[in-house]
Amino acid sequence: MPHFFINSNQINGKFVEISDKENYQHIARSLRARAGESLLLVDENQVQYEAYITEITNSKISATIEKSYPSRRFLDFDLYLAQSPLRSDAQNFVIEKATELGVSGIYPIITENCAVSKSVIEKKVARWQKIMYESSKQCERAVVPTCFKPSTIDNLLTQNFFDKRVVFCERIANKTLRDLFLDNPIKKGDKVLIIVGPEGGFSQKEFEYFKDKNLEMLTLGSLILRAETAVTVALGNIIYEYSNFNR
Repeated sequence: MPHFFINSNQINGKFVEISDKENYQHIARSLRARAGESLLLVDENQVQYEAYITEITNSKISATIEKSYPSRRFLDFDLYLAQSPLRSDAQNFVIEKATELGVSGIYPIITENCAVSKSVIEKKVARWQKIMYESSKQCERAVVPTCFKPSTIDNLLTQNFFDKRVVFCERIANKTLRDLFLDNPIKKGDKVLIIVGPEGGFSQKEFEYFKDKNLEMLTLGSLILRAETAVTVALGNIIYEYSNFNR
């Protein structure tokens, strides 16, 4: 069963009442839960609760908390993804998997070869935020990441600070993530931005911009990956290398 986001004001000692429409409908109607079944809950303070249902009425769910503890479902550095949106299901896949992999937020970026117009992206942000919410419930994340409004790479870098900024450029880069970690590893608490381009790749003008801004340009290997595959591999490899270097 996925966990459910609640507010601490719903808790009274060892008891919790769930009456908001979304959680009630999901638990009581969609999952058809019954008294005695277990629930996983998490509040805004990132506290996880293991509880069991004591009663379900027409308007609320009552449960008793058996155990509570700080959630550990998060990275100990802030990982952000700046990505040129893809069409339809491919972009939904990117949003879902990035959420599962622990990103703190996703910045949709407008690039020269972007497959989706800015006006369409703006309309999709609310949908992508909903996917993040549902995915966070499924993988028991303590905090739902943020899908930001669309921006350009230049605006993103000008208006925000990141300890490390990494661009994956398959066709022109030779440096790998392992090389990056050997030279300048990501540390606990760092704010890290990963930039991945559209299906058609970055333009020559954009490559020149990355060089001018001294961004780390890395490769994921000799194979050419689809954009949605590159996102998953890049984020997964960063988490893997970070874990190895910070044991």
